[in-house]
This record gives sequence, structure tokens and C-alpha cells, in this order.
Amino acid sequence: MATIEREPIRLRITEIFLSLQGETSTVGLPTVFVRLTGCPLRCQYCDTAYAFSGGKLESIDRVVETVRGYGVGHVTVTGGEPLAQPGCLQLLSALCDAAFSVSLETGGALDIADVDGRVVRVVDVKTPASGECERNLWRNLEVLRPHDQVKFVICDRNDYEWALRVCADHDLFARVADVLFSPSHTELPPRRLADWIVEDRIPARMQVQLHKVLWGDEPGR
Repeated sequence: MATIEREPIRLRITEIFLSLQGETSTVGLPTVFVRLTGCPLRCQYCDTAYAFSGGKLESIDRVVETVRGYGVGHVTVTGGEPLAQPGCLQLLSALCDAAFSVSLETGGALDIADVDGRVVRVVDVKTPASGECERNLWRNLEVLRPHDQVKFVICDRNDYEWALRVCADHDLFARVADVLFSPSHTELPPRRLADWIVEDRIPARMQVQLHKVLWGDEPGR
């Protein structure tokens, strides 16, 4: 019987670049970012709309080879929404197999259950002011692992109080490595969010987007 050769899995890639991690618990570390094309969400504060379409088809082997060429150990797969491409799961596993420390930035609207257990899943729970709150896939919060992280982009006081309720309802402060509160870049002064966190003494990690502090809105940084 003849062997049927399968076409290699290819993904549509917007960009692959080296920068400093601007968020999460590894902020400041040199990191390779693999930005996949496409996203089913349209958050009103989105700063990567250029990744909604276009991109270039690349094989998983080619992506891993490109990442290896940068010579650093940390890789973040992001988007758009990377899980919108079925091949993302295989890419994540391939990067782990290649001995990289891998994180996934996902908007939380698509199922994360089948993501390789070696990957740190950073789940961005959409707040009311995002405009996409109704798209949250709440069962994702029930399959989080202790090394995962949950992120809330806070636009106003209502978002802040809503996020606190979600954290309490799902016991997030006890269940994941970090709960990240990030001010919407153009809507909430960072100091105001910091004051709320300090006043309420919540165990969230306040973060600002380091890459925006350093390079503004320049793509690929």
C-alpha cells in the first residue's frame, strides 16, 4: 500500500521579532514573539489591528527555525488570537519540544483545554468596557493550571470592580501564578489603577506595557 504523504501544517504569520517582554511575570526578559494572523474579537482598545489579516504562510519547522535563530530561550505566541488557527496547538508543542520556555497570549474566547501543559497560558478575560465581555468562554477559567496567568485590561472603575468579582467567584488569586491588572493604554492613568490596588490591598500584579513605555506604538517592538 502506498504511503500517503501529508502536507506540513502551515500557519499564517504576521511577524516574528525579538523584543523585551512587556507584560506578565517575565516582563523585561528578551523574548521572541510569534504573532499569528487573525482574530474573531474586536476589542475597542486593540493595538494590533494590523494582525487581523494578511500575513505569510509558514511551516511549523520554519517558524521554530526562525525563533531559534534569535538565540534566546523565551518565546511568546500571540496575535491577533493565535488559537483561531488550528495549527497553533502543534506550533506550541513544537516550540516546547525544542526546549524553549513558551507562553501563549489568548483573548479567552476560544477553548484553551488542549494547549500543551508545558505552555504558560496567559488568558485575557475581557472586561465590560472592552466591548467583547459577552465573548468570554468562562469554562476556560476552570481548566487553568497553577503556572498559568490571568489578565484584565482595566478601562475604568466599573471594569476594576467587575474584575475583582470575577477573581473572587473563580478563586483566581489562589489558583494561578499571577493575576495581572493592566490599565488600558489610552483610557486609564496607570497611577489611578495603582492607587486602587494599594487601597484595596488586592494580590494582583499591577503592570504597564513596558514596550509602549520604551517604543510607543511602533509595530514589531
